[in-house]
Order: sequence, then structure tokens, then C-alpha cells
Amino acid sequence: MNFIATGIGAGLVSALLTAVIVKATPLAAMLYLLAPIPVLIVSLGWDHRSGLVAAVVGGLAIAFILSPLSGLGFAVITALPAWWLSYLALLGRPGADGTMEWYPLGRLLAWAAATAALTIIAAGVISTGGDYGAFERNTRDVAEAFVNAQFAATGTDALDAETREQLIAIFARLTSFLSAQGFVTVLAIYLWAAARIVRVSKRLPRPWPSVPELVMPRSAGLILIVALIAANFDGFIGALGMALSGAFLMAFAFQGLAAIHDRTRGKSGRSFLLTALYVLIFITQGILMVALALFGIADSTFGLRRRFGTRPNPPPTLST
Repeated sequence: MNFIATGIGAGLVSALLTAVIVKATPLAAMLYLLAPIPVLIVSLGWDHRSGLVAAVVGGLAIAFILSPLSGLGFAVITALPAWWLSYLALLGRPGADGTMEWYPLGRLLAWAAATAALTIIAAGVISTGGDYGAFERNTRDVAEAFVNAQFAATGTDALDAETREQLIAIFARLTSFLSAQGFVTVLAIYLWAAARIVRVSKRLPRPWPSVPELVMPRSAGLILIVALIAANFDGFIGALGMALSGAFLMAFAFQGLAAIHDRTRGKSGRSFLLTALYVLIFITQGILMVALALFGIADSTFGLRRRFGTRPNPPPTLST
């Protein structure tokens, strides 16, 4: 019964972190962003069933405090993705030599990308009741607020108004793409942080692998191709294609970063090179991540690091 008690506690803590968003303050927003952490910690450190209990308890608490729709949103957006990734992270099977073979980190990252994309679209469906017209209006409102904030200091002549309208249309189309990119980043960071916290407490069942050695499965590249094709369709199919495209491109960018970390280990000037790389990513506002994503795709598809003598094995197929 221990997993029930820990799950209840984690669910209530996560619900509290979520409910403070009604305060609409910067501190409340920061606490809201930390809401998945308790679910991840109990799922990794105690039992994945604790994560399920936390999802149910947290959802019921949010439904009581805010609204039933908010409770459903908490379960779908915050708790269940955290539980699912924790469940996958702890999958293992005895190897031929008697040691435990744990779920590969690259495959886990691929699932994080898929989970992020599906969650973004599920959130849109739930919030609009499945009305794609309402979903489009919501994405346009988000894009308009972003563009107006960026260009608030510009003039109001017809040319600027036309340019602003074009930008709003572009960003509205890319809302699912960009949201999924951000969410897969959050999921990856939270999973890593939760695993580190649980490992310090000596409750993590698996040895946490070296992040620089992660390799995405080749099938992730096929999913990206299908997603890019689906992104050209209308309706929720197109939105899902955009979300999957953004999430998997970001995941491949992480692999590109991991490959650079891996290839520079033991090299002189490594600290300078990595610092310069992250400074460039910041200066270019993430545009450099496109090149890293292409590098990650090539590394996964052609096994670049294996060809040049580094350690990762051939990427496995994407399955549980």
C-alpha cells in the first residue's frame, strides 16, 4: 500500500502547484511549471503505480478546486505524460549475461517527443470540445498576442499592418509546432532532473545512462517524414503533423547536442567549444538548433559516431 500513500501525497502537491496559477503572478507561473516534478519523482523512486495514483488524486483535487475540465486537463497535460515517461524509463529485462538491460535513453527521448506532440493536440481538443474552428481561433489569438508584443513599437501605416497580419498567420500556423518543441524540452529536462533527484536519494532502480551517448531510433526519422507530410493537411491531422514535426526536430537537435558533447570528451578546449556553442544557440534564438537537428538526424540514420569510433550502438526500433 506504500505506493498509494506516496501517490496521494504527490498528487496533492502537484495539484497545489497547478492551482496557484489562478494567482496570475510570476511566482505562481514558476510553481505551475514545476507541477509534473512530484509525479516524476514518485513514479521513478517508488513505483509507476504511484504516478497513476497521483494523476487520479491530482485530477480530482483540481476538479474540486477549479473545475472538472481543469481536472481533466491536469491529468492529460501534467500527470499522465510524466507517469508514462517514468514507466518507460524503468522498463528492463534480464540480458544474456544476467545483467539487466534497461530501456535505451534515445528511445525514451523519442517517446518524449511523441508524448509532447500528442499532449499538445489533446489539450487543444479538450479545451475546444473537438471544434477545430475554435482551435484555430485560439492559435490565432496566441499568435496575435505574440506578434503585437514583439512589434508594439512599430508604426501603424498600412504596410506595417499588412506585415503584422502576415506574421500572425504564420505564427498561428506554427503554434502547434512551437508548442511541441517547448513541451518536449520541458519533459526532457524534468525527466533528467527527477532522475537525478531520485538517484541522490538512492531510490532509482536503474543506473542512469550517460546522456551524451544517446542515439534516437532510426524509425524516429520515418515518423518525422510522415509528420512533415501530415502537416500539409487541414484540421487536427495537420495540427498533429505540425506538433510531431516540431517535437521530433527538437529531439533530434538534442541528439545533435549530445553527439557534440560525446565527440569532444577528452579533447583540449572542450569547455571553450561547448560554451561557444551554447552562446551561439542563445544569440541565434534557437535557429542553430536547426543545424543540430540535421546533424542529429544524420547521426541516427547513418550512425556517424559508430563510423568514427565512438561508443553508441545501432539505434533500436521504436517500440515498447
